[in-house]
Amino acid sequence: MSILLMNLRHVPEDEAHEVRELLEQEHIEYYETPPNRWGISAGGIWIKHPEQAEQARELYRQYQELRLQRAQADHREARRAGRAPGLGDVMREKPLQLLLTAAGVGLLLWLLLFPFLSL
Repeated sequence: MSILLMNLRHVPEDEAHEVRELLEQEHIEYYETPPNRWGISAGGIWIKHPEQAEQARELYRQYQELRLQRAQADHREARRAGRAPGLGDVMREKPLQLLLTAAGVGLLLWLLLFPFLSL
């Protein structure tokens, strides 16, 4: 019986590649299932032997912590260097999307508060 370690939906290729390398370094046997042609399944990385599943999960958890730390450090560096996008950048690049989002939030708030305001 195989154990799903990682669903590949919305997973960047570099992350999937690093997880494969990690499993190979630790001699954990795995296999991959391809994505479904109709988009129902995105594929996954499966651990072949259930007795290796706990070790694989712990390695994956540690890997995710390190990846998060790297991403946060990269974001802090980008902000420090002025390369991280801010609200002003979003307003310049996608003003219509920002306006429609704000209108949608306003409409939602009005719908939620209308019963109380009409008392």
